[in-house]
Amino acid sequence: MKNIFLMILFCIVYQNGTAQNYVPTLKNNTELNYVCKLHGQTRTLSLIAQTAGDGLTFKLETRGVKSSIVMLPEAVKNGNALSFNQGEYAPVLNLKPAETFFMISRSAYQDLVKNSSFVYNNTTYVLDKNEDKNGVSVDGKLIDALHVIAQIDETEMWIVKNPEFPLICKIIKNPLGINFTLVKVVD
Repeated sequence: MKNIFLMILFCIVYQNGTAQNYVPTLKNNTELNYVCKLHGQTRTLSLIAQTAGDGLTFKLETRGVKSSIVMLPEAVKNGNALSFNQGEYAPVLNLKPAETFFMISRSAYQDLVKNSSFVYNNTTYVLDKNEDKNGVSVDGKLIDALHVIAQIDETEMWIVKNPEFPLICKIIKNPLGINFTLVKVVD
């Protein structure tokens, strides 16, 4: 009887421990919904992922603006610049070979994991090893993310612990006035 009780207790503790952290993944047609703060205005933004080979396209929709943001395979792998384009310039926007959109590159993510820092847009971001009290929750589940802080300004980012698609799930204090938070993921 004692063994059964201990086994049930272990299962409950294990379930609670594993249910607390959530790692969103990207597949074809995964929809990411963000709330964006743009220069004092608030708007919702929807991104639908389209994976093709090693490239990635986000079908963006916000306030009637529809655009496809295309990241090249080399950007997904080794990019070092974040595009803050809002999709209004063209129905299809092909980013530069070093630009990513709403994510950092796989190599930048590896630098972050290995060295506790990475460089993006000529800015060094350092891992904040303090316990994070401002994480991101989706559907009541805390996203398993790495919190980084820029070394030249006050920008903070939360990056999903996903080496294949290290999504940025939150940005605050961005000097460009563009801050966003992931609020929903639909697979």
